This record gives sequence, C-alpha cells and structure tokens, in this order.
Amino acid sequence: MLFAEPLTRTSGLQSRGDSNLSIYTDTPDLTPCFQNSLLAWIPCIYLWAALPCYLFYLRHNKHGYIVLTRLSRLKTALGVLLWCVSWVDLFYSFHGLLSGSAPAPVLFVTPLVVGITMLLATLLIQYERLRGVQSSGVLIIFWLLCVMCAIIPFRSKILSAMAEGKILDPLRFTTFYIYFALVLCALILSFFKDKPPLFSTENIDPNPCPEASAGFLSRLFFWWFTKLAILGYRRPLEERDLWTLNEEDCSHKLVQRLLEAWQKQQASGPQAAAAEQKIPGEDEVLLKARPKSQKPSFLWALVRTFTSSLLMGAGFKLIQDLLSFINPQLLSILIRFISDPTAPSWWGFLLAGLMFMSSMMQTLILHQYYHNIFVMALRLRTAIIGVIYRKALVITNSVKRESTVGEMVNLMSVDAQRFMDVSPFINLLWSAPLQVILAIYFLWQILGPSVLAGVAVIVLLIPLNGAVSMKMRSYQVQQMKFKDSRIKLMNEILNGIKVLKLYAWEPSFLEQIEGIRQSELHLLRKGAYLQAVSTFIWVCTPFLVTLITLGVYVCVDENNVLDAEKAFVSLSLFNILKIPLNMLPQLISGLTQASVSLKRIQDFLNQDELDPQCVERKTIFPGYAITVHNGTFTWAQDLPPALHSLNIQIPKGSLVAVVGPVGCGKSSLVSALLGEMEKLEGTVSVKGSVAYVPQQAWIQNCTLQENVLFGQPMRPKRYQQALETCALLADLDVLPGGDQTEIGEKGINLSGGQRQRVSLARAVYSDANIFLLDDPLSAVDSHVAKHIFDQVIGPEGVLADKTRVLVTHGISFLPQTDFIIVLADGQVSEMGHYSELLQHNGSFANFLRNYAPDEDQKDSEALQDADEEVLLIEDTLSTHTDLTDNEPSMYEVRKQFMRQMSSMSSEGESQNRPVPKRHTNPSEKEMQVMKAKETGALIREETAETGNVKMNVFWDYAKSVGLYTTLAICLLYAGQSAAAIGANVWLSDWSNDAVVDGRQNNTSQRLGVYAALGILQGLLVMLSAFTMVVGSVQAARLLHAALLHNKIRSPQSFFDTTPSGRILNRFSKDIYVIDEVLAPTILMLFNSFFISISTLVVIVASTPLFLVVVLPLAVLYGFVQRFYVATSRQLKRLESISRSPIFSHFSETVTGTSVIRAYGRIEDFKVLSDRKVDANQKSSYPYIASNRWLGVHVEFVGNCVVLFAALFAVIGRNSLNPGIVGLSVSYALQVTLALNWMIRMMSDLESNIIAVERVKEYSKTETEAPWVIEGNRAPEGWPTHGAVEFRNYSVRYRPGLELVLKNLTLRVQGGEKVGIVGRTGAGKSSMTLCLFRILEAAEGEICIDGLNVAHIGLHDLRSQLTIIPQDPILFSGTLRMNLDPFGRYSEEDIWRALELSHLRAFVSSQPAGLDFQCSEGGDNLSVGQRQLVCLARALLRKSRVLVLDEATAAIDLETDDLIQGTIRTQFEDCTVLTIAHRLNTIMDYNRVLVLDKGVVAEFDSPTNLIAAGGIFYGMAKDAGLA
Repeated sequence: MLFAEPLTRTSGLQSRGDSNLSIYTDTPDLTPCFQNSLLAWIPCIYLWAALPCYLFYLRHNKHGYIVLTRLSRLKTALGVLLWCVSWVDLFYSFHGLLSGSAPAPVLFVTPLVVGITMLLATLLIQYERLRGVQSSGVLIIFWLLCVMCAIIPFRSKILSAMAEGKILDPLRFTTFYIYFALVLCALILSFFKDKPPLFSTENIDPNPCPEASAGFLSRLFFWWFTKLAILGYRRPLEERDLWTLNEEDCSHKLVQRLLEAWQKQQASGPQAAAAEQKIPGEDEVLLKARPKSQKPSFLWALVRTFTSSLLMGAGFKLIQDLLSFINPQLLSILIRFISDPTAPSWWGFLLAGLMFMSSMMQTLILHQYYHNIFVMALRLRTAIIGVIYRKALVITNSVKRESTVGEMVNLMSVDAQRFMDVSPFINLLWSAPLQVILAIYFLWQILGPSVLAGVAVIVLLIPLNGAVSMKMRSYQVQQMKFKDSRIKLMNEILNGIKVLKLYAWEPSFLEQIEGIRQSELHLLRKGAYLQAVSTFIWVCTPFLVTLITLGVYVCVDENNVLDAEKAFVSLSLFNILKIPLNMLPQLISGLTQASVSLKRIQDFLNQDELDPQCVERKTIFPGYAITVHNGTFTWAQDLPPALHSLNIQIPKGSLVAVVGPVGCGKSSLVSALLGEMEKLEGTVSVKGSVAYVPQQAWIQNCTLQENVLFGQPMRPKRYQQALETCALLADLDVLPGGDQTEIGEKGINLSGGQRQRVSLARAVYSDANIFLLDDPLSAVDSHVAKHIFDQVIGPEGVLADKTRVLVTHGISFLPQTDFIIVLADGQVSEMGHYSELLQHNGSFANFLRNYAPDEDQKDSEALQDADEEVLLIEDTLSTHTDLTDNEPSMYEVRKQFMRQMSSMSSEGESQNRPVPKRHTNPSEKEMQVMKAKETGALIREETAETGNVKMNVFWDYAKSVGLYTTLAICLLYAGQSAAAIGANVWLSDWSNDAVVDGRQNNTSQRLGVYAALGILQGLLVMLSAFTMVVGSVQAARLLHAALLHNKIRSPQSFFDTTPSGRILNRFSKDIYVIDEVLAPTILMLFNSFFISISTLVVIVASTPLFLVVVLPLAVLYGFVQRFYVATSRQLKRLESISRSPIFSHFSETVTGTSVIRAYGRIEDFKVLSDRKVDANQKSSYPYIASNRWLGVHVEFVGNCVVLFAALFAVIGRNSLNPGIVGLSVSYALQVTLALNWMIRMMSDLESNIIAVERVKEYSKTETEAPWVIEGNRAPEGWPTHGAVEFRNYSVRYRPGLELVLKNLTLRVQGGEKVGIVGRTGAGKSSMTLCLFRILEAAEGEICIDGLNVAHIGLHDLRSQLTIIPQDPILFSGTLRMNLDPFGRYSEEDIWRALELSHLRAFVSSQPAGLDFQCSEGGDNLSVGQRQLVCLARALLRKSRVLVLDEATAAIDLETDDLIQGTIRTQFEDCTVLTIAHRLNTIMDYNRVLVLDKGVVAEFDSPTNLIAAGGIFYGMAKDAGLA
C-alpha cells in the first residue's frame, strides 16, 4: 500500500486509479492520467525551479566563451527537435478538438509545458556556451529526469498495446518513442564536455588542475583525480607532477579579498571612536556613558570573504542530513515486506534499488560537502597567513619589541592552522541538533516515550566524556613541559657533545635525560589509560543506549512486543544519533582553541603601523641629500625620545661620519632617516634611493649571489666589482660552491666578518643614491676594515660620488671624512670637519687624543699595503676557524685554496691587479658549481623514504611492543567482535520470539543475556586498550633508550657530518609519533578492520549467496586502497616538505623588515611569501582531493554491500526470518564508514610507522670504543709523571680522507711545558684530539707514562686528562653542575677553584652563589667569564696532563693574562701542551713544537729555534718578538 498512497494522492486522480492495479500485482503500472500529468511535469518543474539560481551563478562566473563546436550544434539540434515533437503533440490535440472528439485537458497542458521547457533547455545550452561552461550539471540532471520519467510510459504503452492486440493512438505512440529516443541521445551527449573556452589559462598552462575543465560526472565522482592516483601508484610523485593552482585558490587573490573585507571592518570601527574623542572637556563627562564603538572584528571579515563557500557547504550538509534518515525508513519497510509472504516480489527489488540509490546520493553529496569545506579551510589558512605576513612588514618597532619572532611565527603556523582544523566542524553547530531532533522524533514513532531513557543516558555521558578529556588535556600540558625540557637538554648535549666527550661527562647527562623521560612516560601512561577509558565509553554508549531503551520498552508494558522492525530500525537510528554526539567534544575543544587564536590574530592585526609619510621623499632643499629639521624621535610612544631637536644637513655626495659613545643614539639616527622610528616633531627629508647596511648583518637563506643581487637583475661587471671591493673573492674560493653556496638560516655557515661583507656588497650592488652604513667595519679584522674603507666607503672608493652616512668606532678613518657628527645623549653635541673639531678642544678632541694612533704608525701603514693581499687571506681563514680546524671535510678544499693563495702572493701581484676570472659558458659554470657543491658537501643529504614501508619495520615495532602483548591485543579484539556479533544475533533471535496473547514470554532472560554479552564486549575493548597502552609505552621506552644510548656513544665524526637538527628531529618529532600517534592509529585500524570483517561474517552467515559478490568487491577495494595509499603518502610528504619554508621565510622577513623596507622591496617579499604558500597549497589541494576520491570509491563498495545484502535477502525471503534480515542489513549500513576508516588508518599507519624506521636507523649507527674495559683498567693514580710520547703516529679524520698527521714521533717529559704552533690546518688541534682519542690512530700509538692509551676505556683515559677548550661551552643549569656534574668535589674545593680562576668575586655577588643558573650556552655570562669557568673546571680536576687550546679572538687580553698566570702557578709540576695563537704566551716554555702539513717541522727551545732562523723565526718576526 505504501507506494500507491503518495502517488495517487498527489495526482488527485484517485477515482480513476485502482490502487490494487498499481501495487498488489505482479505487473504494477501507473494510471495513464498520472503518467501524462505529474510524471511528465517532474523534469519541467525541476528545471524552472533551478533556473533563477543557475542564471545568477552564470551571471557572476564567466570563463570566456566557447567556440561553436559540432557537439554544441548537435545538442542544440536535439533541443529544437524535442520542442517540435511537443508542438506536434499539442497541434494533434487541437486537431482532435476541432474534429469533435474532446481530448482531456491534460493533453493540452502537458505538451505546452514540455515544449516551453525544451525551448528553455535549448537556450540554456547556448547561454552556457557563451559563459564558458564546458559541462552542465543542471542539464545532465534534467535529461536524466526526463529519461527516468519516460521509462514508465515506455513500458506501459508496450504492455497496453500487447493487451489490446493493437495500438490505439498511433500518432501519440510514435511521437512518444521519438521523444524517448531524442531525450536519451540528449542525455548521452550531455555527458561529453565541450572544448575549453577561448583565452582560458588551460591553453598556456603546462599542468592545469583537471578539476576546472572536468565534466559534471567527473566532478561528482572525483574521476578527475584518477590520473594522478595512477601516476602516484606507478612512481613516487614529485613537485613537478602537481597541478597549477586554480586562479581562485591563489594567495594573491584570496589575501586581497580578505584584506578588503578587513579594511572595511577597520573603516567602520575606529573612526566613530575617534570622532567621539574630539569633544572638548565639559561634554566628556556626559558622554562617558555612551558605549564605546566596537573593535573591528576579524571574524566578520572572514565570514564576509567566504560567505558563498559557507552557504554552499551548509546546503550540501542539510541535504545529506535529511538523506541519512531515509535508509532506516526503507529498512523498516523491507522487514515488513519480509514478514508478509503475500507481498509481490518486485517490492523487494525496488526497495533494494532505492536503498542503494539513497546511499549513493548520500555518498556523493557528503563528499561534495567535504570537498567544499576542506577547500574553504585551505583558502582560509592561506588568506590568514597572507594577511599576517603583510601586517608583519609594516608594524612599528615598539610592537616588534613586545612580541618575539617566535610568537609571530606561531600566529602563522599554529593559529592559522587551528582555523583550518575547526572549519570542517563549523556546520555541526546547527547540523548536530537537527540530526539529534530528527533521530529522537523517528525513534519516538517506533518506541514511544521509552526513547527518553536512552537519550538520558547519552546526555549523562556527555559530561563524563568532557571530564575525561579535560583531565587528558591537563596531562598533555604537563607532558609537553617535560618534553620541552628533554628536547632542550638534548639540544644542548648535541651542541656541546665535543666538550662532553673531552671531559667524559656523558653519564651525568644521560642520567638527566633518562630522569626526564621517566616522568614523561609516567604521564603518558596515565593519559593513555584515560584514553582507554574514553574508548570504552565510546564503544559502550550505543550499546548501553540500545539496551536501556529496549529494556525500558519491554518492561514498561507487557504488551510491548519487540519485533525485528522495532529492534533493528531503532538500532540503525541510534547509530545515526551516535555520530553528532561523538563529534561534540571535538567541536567544543576546536571552537575554544579557534576563539583564542582569533583573539590573538585580531590583536596583532590591530597593532600600530609605521607611518609611511614620516620621511619626506619628494622635496628637499637643493644641493642636499638628507635634511633633518628640529627632529625629535622615539622608539615607542610610551618611551622617552631617543633623539631630540636634531638639525642636520648633509650635502649630496658627501661622506659623513657619525661618532659618539655607546648608547648615544647613533643607530637610532640611521633608523630615523629610514623612517623606522616614530617621529614626534620636526621634518625629515631624504631624496633618492637608499641602501642600508645594518649593524647586525641580515642574511637570507639563499645563495650568496642572490644575497648580493637582492632581487635586482644580474649585471656581471657591477657584481664582480661589488665582490672585489668588499673583499669577498677570497671567501668565494673557500666556500664549497663559490657564489652559488647556499647560505643557511641567519647566515649560519658564514663567519661574522663574511656576513657583514655580504651585507655591504648588497648595498654596493644596489647602486643607490644614499648609503646608510651602521658600523659595518666593526665585525671585520682591522686590515680588512682598512681595505673596505679604501675600496668602498672612502674618498677613493667605488661609492665616492654617493652620499654616505657612516656610523663608526674606527678613529683612523675620521680624517678622510667630509664632516663628522658627534652625538651625545641623543643630541648633536658637535659637528664639523676633523681638523675643526680638533681645534675646538671639545669632548671629541679629548677622546681622540687618548686613543688616536701614533704618527709613526701611519708610516708603517704605507708599508703594509704590499702585504695586504696575504692579510686578507689570513682574515678569510681566521674568520673561518669554525670551518677549518673543527670541520675536517673542509680540509681538502682549504688545502687547495692555500696552495693557490701561496702561489698568488709569491708572484707578488699588487692590490689593483685585474681579477683572473675566466669567462665560462653557463653549462660549464653549472658543472663547476655542481662540482664545487660536491667537494664542499660536508653534510650528507637526508634521504626521504619513498615507496612502500618495509615489513620488517612493523616487525621491529611489534618486537618493541612485545610479541605476547601483540598477540593478546589481536585475540582480545577478535573476542570483542565475537561478543558484539553474539549480542546482535541474540537480539535478532529475540525479535523472532513467538507472540502469545499479544506478549512475549521470557523477556527478562532475553534482556539479561543481551546485557551480559554487551558488557562483555565493553570489557574486552577496555582490556585490549589497556594492553595496547602497556605495549606502546614499553615500545616508546625501549626505542628512545636505544636511540639515546647509541647517540651518546657515537663518534665525534658522526656529529661533524650530521646536522644537529636532523638528530633532534629524531628525538622530538619521531619520538612524539611513537609516544602518542602510533597506538591510537593502530587501535582505530583494528576497530574498523574487525567491524568490516564481522559485517561480512554476519551477511554471509545470513545470506550465503553473498559470497559470490565478496571477491569482486574485495578486488575493487584492494585496487582503490593500493592507488590511494601510494599517492596520498607521497602527497603528505610533499606537503610537509613545502610547509617549513613558509615559516622560515616569515621569521627571516620579520628579522629583516628594516632592510627590506629600506631597499623598497616590500612588494617583492609579499610575492615571495605568496609563492611559498602556493607551493604548499599545490600539494595540500590534491591531498584533499585524494581523500574525497577514496571516499567516493570506497563508499561505492560499501553501498554495493548494502545493495547485495538487501537483494539476496529479497531473493531468499522464503527461507529467512525478519530478524536475520534486519541484522544483516543494519550491519551493512554501518560498513561504509568502517571501510573508509580502515584505508585512512592504514595510510596513516604507513606514514607514521616511518618514525620507527628513522629512530631505528639512528640506533644502529657505529659507536666509539667502550667507555670502560673491565679487564683493562688504568692503574690507580695514573699518570704519575705525565710523560706523553707519540710513536710513529698517523691519523685521518674519516676513512677515505688524507692523513692529517703523518708518522709523528716525539716525546714530552713529565712536567714539561710545550707550545704547539703552525699555520692554519697544520694539524695542531688534531694532535690534541688524538690524545683524547676523539680521533683514533690510523697507525702508531700514543703512550702516557708508558701506557698505550688505545688499550684502556675512553672514560678511564679522558677523565685523567684536562683540557681548556678553545670555545668555552656551558650547559643550562647551576654553576655547580657546570663545574662538577658528578658531585665529586667538596664545597671548599669548588670555591678554591673559583678563587684561583678569578671568579670568586662574581659568584659571591650573585644571590644564588654556586646555584647561579647559567642560561643555555652560558649566554648570561660574558665570553671571558665562560673561559674562566673552563679554567675552574681544569683546576678542580687537576690532572698531570693539561691541554690548553688557546682561545683566539673571543677573549680580551686581560682575561688571557689571568689564565696564563694561573696556569704558570697552579700547573707548575704538570705537563702542559698549549696550542698557541699568540706567540708571546709560549716564549718562556721549555720547548716549542712547529707542525707543518701534519709533520714535525721543528721541535726545540724557543731561543734555539729563533737562532736557527726557520719557520718559528718567521712567525716570531711577524709578531714583533724577534
């Protein structure tokens, strides 16, 4: 009956239609009247209804027009023919009217309506062509409806003709079949898409996104992604395979839209407030009560920018929510159909078909919704990042001081990401209540008020869930703190690993790390148990709800009978109800986080901006380049002015020096001229382009050449000149790739002097009119400073005709300047030429007399010019100490370089020689660069894994978890699934119980067993989760311990060739994945896997025929899975690789805003940032699409399961009872979600298990010799004399490199003082490293007091030697820990050591005393103080052998003298080996060892060596000691 009612009722023609004819028959049919009226009108009503919205859409989206093609002509022709057919019908009706037979009114109305609609469709085809639509969804649906509505008359006309034996109305019969054929053709043609429109990007774009030009069906099913999925399956995807972004997804478009919306918000906000403030005093009081105008809202700006996406998403979601309630209704009809043996079987087939159709519709609409919402989320993130970036370029310095770079980067990385994460949940705000209300309404229809019991359970469980998640959050916060401190300590260990090895301090730090890790794992375990509890609640909720509702239902009234329809329909409704309720906690936490982020972003965007008008650029007094009139400037409105009442005029082309004591405002003056400070009064005029060299050089993370060009086109001659004058040519020879060397972040692989020179070269190359140089000469050695002044800045330099403002501390250059500005306390105290100021006898003159260089020194300067070339080289090398002595593989490069240099200086070429540079063609040049990069590649490339994860990684993890544990988890899960199936089978059995006198007997027994099975299932879930916790925490502990122990024992060479970031990444990111991500992923995978398996088991058990379909469906599923996993894994990798450049570029920009603004490159940097964001989007977009593609195809498999479960139930209805059918179909309805999750989790597991692989890789690297060899300990009190002997000793840094020391044989007596000298790279440091066995012998041996050091453990050796290393490294912690990490010495010992190392006064003055906290790297102590701490360490240990690696530039002469004095007195009877850079410290030593290229060149007392006139004599002469 159910189908006839709505159909006949709507047609209003009940009188004519006998319902039995339509429904209760094996050949059902509809009445002719209904066929001719409503059925024919359905497509027409649809098209007219859709028309207004569609026209509106077409008006606003124009893609260019499409040329008239064959396809388009054919479509139009079909439309015209259909219109003609309708008119033929209409005229035939009129003909009948005229000839006396009275046709029914319907026969006039229908052809007219259909005819006009066909005309409309034809016009639409042409209009779409003009608007550039290649494939029209609206028309495809229209033609589809036409065909579907014509199928019924198609059948009934043939049936009636067969029944009558002849055709009653030949003309109408003919026109109908012509109509059907034409509509069918139109439908088929509409599936083909037209050519792309003229002038579309597709014609020029090498790799356009196929979505833009995809047909309607292709978009609906995401087939446009298939090509990429296949490609990703064949080979790992690369950057070049990704499509270009659609125009509307590009950063510049999105950011522009959001900026406009935000500016509108700002315009409506503060102006009103400003108007209010201007009212004078008296009225103010009256107006106080008036509410303050609203701050501009960033949320509104976002909503206004993305309104259309939000509305579209909401539309899709609404349809999907309503559709999800159709299947339970169909299930109830199906069960009724099975219970009624008289019902005709076409009902069943129709129901199965409808169920499939409804599920497919749901799938397609759900994924359109997801695609829409995720793409919107991506756009949202892009727009927010762009807006923050643009704001960061214009904020004032006071704002910058308040928020650190890290905080700003967080706005971009964390806060923008939170918006992206919360977007998919936004629609739940209205959708969840809607779903809940509908579900309860339908449940009430079935079970009446008993539903309220179930709802009550759900409502009560929400706060419980909330409490558990709150507790978990608090654990997470604590755990993050532990994790941070562990990573921080690990970072310090990696930075100071050499020192730890030299001092044999590793065990102490190992203990610290393991302590932190212990607490971390303790919390992790607690959190995971809670997680298990919440999983338990999650699994048991639906069951408890069903149990309580059904229990109440059967207990309330004995006449309430539980039949299959009630049981399983309510079960499937409860399954729908579960989804929004599970999402609620996620939605709430997501929204709270997003609101915090929103506030932070809004506050940042409302910050003050620099006033672009504060420096006048257009007009200026003639003849001047810079004028300041009565200028007063401050850094922030709340600070006192840093500069006041300045009056300065700088003529064009002059060189002006700005001098004065520290903190008098020299740098502030430069900033004021750049417009970086806030101007309180006065005017500043600067005419012409500006180049700026800041005090701290700002270097970008790109090649050296790009740093110098700074966005300007390459002009070889000017470029060459810039490099030459800034003394960079010598550096290029040392750098591994010449000017193509990639400079690390913040110029990490350049020395300070090189950074400053690159910064200067950038200014020289920019060829600006005005140069603002903020003390560029302080970071370079004095002879280089002279070279740069002469060649670049001075009256003879390349900038001689430009205006130059030079802030300087170098007194020697002042006589050559045009005039000097002397600043004191933010004011100009004196101004004038050098000679004038000297005669003035002001403060400046006194200052000069004290420090001015003596006259005779000037003469010697003239002599120096000849040696300048060599000195430059020396500077290059001395600034390279970090690259030379410590980093072995540079050794090769440097040796070659030294050879070239020595040959060059021996030819005695003067300073102004032409540069010997061969012009090479580009390909040759590239080859050279490639070669250079290979030679200089100190750091090995990190290998990104591609392809499948190997099985042994899973095996490794299973072993770490414990094999028994793993087995137990699997068994528990199987048990849980069995319990769940048992409970449901029991329910189906119960629903089939015979009804006696309108009631069922033994209800209580049924209820009891059902409850028991359900609770058993819950307990097994809980147990399996707990077992997983135990296993995963154990795995986390073991994997971390193995990694840590291996790394602490890795040889020094490993740390030289592996960047610390890469090792840290293993300790942070990968360990985090192992700790917190793997276990939940595996649990979810098991969950979905067992749901899928149990579904198949149930369906096969109830309808064995289903086995036939299982295989093809499984094959299809396997295919989709293989394609998806390969592609999505690679897309995720590409996405994560392209994400970090966005943030590193941002932090780089923030630190260099003043330089970027000075050179006027703000727009270029915006484009650069946009490009980086777009590159990231290029991989995110296909990743989103890949998930949708997967979803549609996997759910298709799931929907087929539903179809066949219902179909086979209908086929075998005679042998089945309703309970079994209900069971099998309700299981099938859940399977789609499980199948989808299963693939997702498999893919997640694959990408996350890589962490185990990476950790394992670094747990198996080779280690150094054992710390202690039990059978071979050093004798007590060794060494007693400290005699050191090298016997035929050779060593190399790493296998495959040349020997650094060759056959060294020498003996140092106990208590002797020996100085070790030699050119850079002679092997001085290597010799000391060999003593400590940081480097192991290639041949020969070292003996101390006759004991071969290679025979004892490393710690036995290292703990008996003492070293004061060149760079003093301190660790964060107390001063006591830095001196004595093992707590071996008494308080008196430590204070005595501090006294002898001249630190006692400093430490006593600290309130904490010995517990004074040193910051990371000892940053809160000066370099000199750190060096003294190292001396105190040596004094505490006081061993017989002391190695002193003398600090060079780091330390002032005063500290140096202190250290030398202490060593002479305190280590009088020890053997002291000093690597000397300052010869005067070793002139009173017993002997001096001169090394040259790794061999002993000279070894004798200093006086003898000077007399011999060899290498040492030459060095002493240079130092003025001989």
